[in-house]
Amino acid sequence: MTVDFTPDRAPLRSWLPGFVALAAIWGSSFLFIKVGVAELHPVHLTLYRVATGAVTLLVVLAVLRDRLPRDPRVWGHMLVVAAFGVAVPFTLFGYGEQRVESMLAGIWNATTPLIVLPLAVLVFRTERLTARRAVGLGLGFAGVLVVLGVWEGVGGAHFVGQLMCFGAAACYGLAIPYQKKFVAGSAYSGLSLSAAQLLVATAQLALVAPFVGTPPSPAGLSPRVIASVLALGALGTGLAFVINMRNIRLAGASTASTVTYLVPVFAVIVGAVVLGERMNWHQPVGALVVLAGVAVAQGLFGRRRSRPEAVAPAARTAEPATQG
Repeated sequence: MTVDFTPDRAPLRSWLPGFVALAAIWGSSFLFIKVGVAELHPVHLTLYRVATGAVTLLVVLAVLRDRLPRDPRVWGHMLVVAAFGVAVPFTLFGYGEQRVESMLAGIWNATTPLIVLPLAVLVFRTERLTARRAVGLGLGFAGVLVVLGVWEGVGGAHFVGQLMCFGAAACYGLAIPYQKKFVAGSAYSGLSLSAAQLLVATAQLALVAPFVGTPPSPAGLSPRVIASVLALGALGTGLAFVINMRNIRLAGASTASTVTYLVPVFAVIVGAVVLGERMNWHQPVGALVVLAGVAVAQGLFGRRRSRPEAVAPAARTAEPATQG
């Protein structure tokens, strides 16, 4: 599932269905989180979700005859990547969705690229800050303030929930450049590294879960919560990675990463239709400003493709368009 180059112009019909499916899966994840935290502690929900995703990827590894990493250094770096790329942000989204709408959590997920860039520039030194990127960052963070509605004052459970969701996005912002700097250059496939990441995250969560209360027995959970956990794990955390890797192979890493723009759209649609959620006017307006800032920072306006796009090692390690 790893390739050196992607075609310059892959047929749209070859990757668009998977692209839309991935946006729908990741956008719906916020609905499943909302349903899950109604009966499960956020830590336990994340543990069950990640464990299910790990099992899913291990099955895919076996089918493709791939294997887990054997380099101890890779596993050492996975302690950081798993914590900040999986365990902590997934849990924070769970805590956040106890206080805010699922659609709003999906919007906050889209702010991740705004965190990635300054950390990549200032901390990990994997990117350079240009004037265009600086403008995009400024625009994006202006959108963050609009989403928060700072003119209405701060405080209250709803505001705290938004900060938790933003904190989850900030964790992704740390994990992605860390992974790019310390893990992306390894010889292992993206599938192998992601399976390892989920296994480590499962172990981390299993150590913490006993200290946050006794989980209910499966018999005590409603069918819709059980279904949500399975959907989050097998689809949103397992199968979604396989689809993302296919999108990267067919359309290129940059094109595949633009799924970021569709994820909050699906999160809003699903939250409104299924849960009957509503937002204040400034939240979708702020989301559009955030996405415009991300587009400017990523150079999507006026970009031309003159040659086949090389799939960077970071793409091969499933440096994701962000998921909830």
